[in-house]
Amino acid sequence: MLLDHNVPYTLKESLTHHAVAAAVDMGWEVLKNGELLRAAESHGFEVFLTCDQNIAHQQNLSGRRIAIVAVSTNLWPVMRGSLAPIIRAVDAAHAGTYRLVVYPKPPLRRRAPP
Repeated sequence: MLLDHNVPYTLKESLTHHAVAAAVDMGWEVLKNGELLRAAESHGFEVFLTCDQNIAHQQNLSGRRIAIVAVSTNLWPVMRGSLAPIIRAVDAAHAGTYRLVVYPKPPLRRRAPP
């Protein structure tokens, strides 16, 4: 599994039952989505995990050899509370599929009036 640039690096250490690399680990910090997906496929990655919910609209996903799992947030405290949805989506992923894992938005923090 390859983690996109926008995925908290800490998630890598929490997905212990999968072989996980981050884009930065591969030296792919400058690659954007299309290039990054092609590089991941050519290196044999089976799942691409991203927090870019628009990837399905930005990239042509037909004919892909890699599964894409998108997560609705990149906030580690929100994900850390329940990794099970991400793990289920990754476990169910297979070539050419796209899955979106949706987490509820955290409550807005309001500033105290001056």
